[in-house]
Amino acid sequence: MARSPSSPAFWRSPLRGPWFTSLLGVVLLAGITALFVTGLLSYAAYNPGLSPVNDKTPDKGVLGFYLFPWPTGPSWLYRFTQGVHVTLGIALVPVLLAKLWSVVPRLFQLPPARSLAHALERISLLLLVGGVLFEFVTGVLNIQLDYVFPGSFYPLHFYGAWVFFAAFTVHVVLRAPTAVRNLRQMRGSGGEGAPPPVSSEEPSLVPPDPAEPTVSRRGAVWLVGGGSLLLFGTTVGQNFDGPLRRTALLAPHGGAEPGSGPNGFQINKTAASRGISTAETSGEVWRLAVTGPSGTVRLSRAELVELPLHSAALPIACVEGWSTSDQWWRGVRLRDLAALVGYEAEAAPDVLVESLQRRGAFRRAALRANQVRDPRSLLALDVNGERLSPDHGYPARIIVPAAPGVLNTKWVARMTFGDL
Repeated sequence: MARSPSSPAFWRSPLRGPWFTSLLGVVLLAGITALFVTGLLSYAAYNPGLSPVNDKTPDKGVLGFYLFPWPTGPSWLYRFTQGVHVTLGIALVPVLLAKLWSVVPRLFQLPPARSLAHALERISLLLLVGGVLFEFVTGVLNIQLDYVFPGSFYPLHFYGAWVFFAAFTVHVVLRAPTAVRNLRQMRGSGGEGAPPPVSSEEPSLVPPDPAEPTVSRRGAVWLVGGGSLLLFGTTVGQNFDGPLRRTALLAPHGGAEPGSGPNGFQINKTAASRGISTAETSGEVWRLAVTGPSGTVRLSRAELVELPLHSAALPIACVEGWSTSDQWWRGVRLRDLAALVGYEAEAAPDVLVESLQRRGAFRRAALRANQVRDPRSLLALDVNGERLSPDHGYPARIIVPAAPGVLNTKWVARMTFGDL
């Protein structure tokens, strides 16, 4: 029977036990809760309740109950929340793997259910393991811009998060008292030199015939913590410019800034990859169509430059967790463009922005009225004292404080103001 994974004698590592599992569980409880909250904030930042073009998770029903108008301040809000979401998610990978390793015997435990509560726990455990692996794998692939999974990342990650967190909540409710009791017993029994407490409720976690230890429990904790710190150090730099960005070895936007000069900062999509040609962005051809209750106004770039221009120092932050420092943008305020087509600037409504790009999930995006009215929200024509490069959205792009990068539409062709 010792050769069968369902036998407690099969699992001989002396590290396994209630204390080690409980410690990892407490860390994951705090970390995954933070991931879930920042994930919901990221979803809210897309304003999916504003317009169908922003909603990449249709038929969400009651799961959209938390939606609220995303604020425009502070300007670094999305940079912070999504940076925390991605960096923390990467750093928790060693903790997650260690936690799964520590409870592997429980997955093979027989009988499958000893009671109703035990059956609920086993079901929640299966959903928990499957859900957490799905969320972490799709999240890491999205960070690497490697979309090998079927379907769109947004609905997959969104619905997967709800399935996982429902199982996570059930599991925490059932296991939290035992985890707290195990940690207290360990503290009271003398710490590292004392034997791990044995709980009659968790016989599968304590090996009946442990092998000779090769590392202490404290050493195992340091190993897991060191792995997390290593991943943190090779990811967090993508949230900063300068030398620290070069430490982001695991992030696609780590390393040196692309190019040099005023336009030498990170981008996700190039003009060539979106099918934008120089012929359609030339001064002779390109016109911005602005539509409102008084009709449609078509403006060339030269005519836009003649309008009152304003500047704002704003970052770009994307769902993959990378961001830039503040760039100095100059252009026409969105609320001033609304005034050109029949609205009072202070009462400017929502706007639907359309790009020249012909493919991609966010070739159209909607902005809420509070974003349009913010004096820092611009149709940017220049950045850092120089006109936009093609890859940064020439001839004109949107820049809005605290908005996800995909809502800062590049290569703008049309803006339609009105309640959405």
